[in-house]
Amino acid sequence: MEIQRVGKRPSEKGSADWFTGAVRLDRLFDAPEPARVAGASVTFEPGARTAWHTHPLGQTLIVTAGCGRAQRWGGPVEEIRPGDVVWFSPGEKHWHGAAATTAMTHLAIQEKLDGKMVEWMEPVSDAQYEGGA
Repeated sequence: MEIQRVGKRPSEKGSADWFTGAVRLDRLFDAPEPARVAGASVTFEPGARTAWHTHPLGQTLIVTAGCGRAQRWGGPVEEIRPGDVVWFSPGEKHWHGAAATTAMTHLAIQEKLDGKMVEWMEPVSDAQYEGGA
């Protein structure tokens, strides 16, 4: 058994290479091999969001606070709220973030495949964020 005490890992600022707006990442766990799962609590300030990205083994989001948005490539922008659980299939191109006027926090859980857990792509445009093409 291992207990990771709160505060063991410092909060991180989301990289401008992968996020638009102010984002805070709190890495919660990164299971040792042979396990592959990792999880983080991610807080997006109003209007903040990820870039388009995929996960080789999929991703689960559990919204814990605020109001957010999520979209898979080719689908509509969906509102997400506390208690919602979002599943993105392996390789599914998507983004997620806060609503325009409300912050949002979610737990993000994903697995590594050959040491890689995410492939980052292009930023989400303002038009895409607002629900346009």
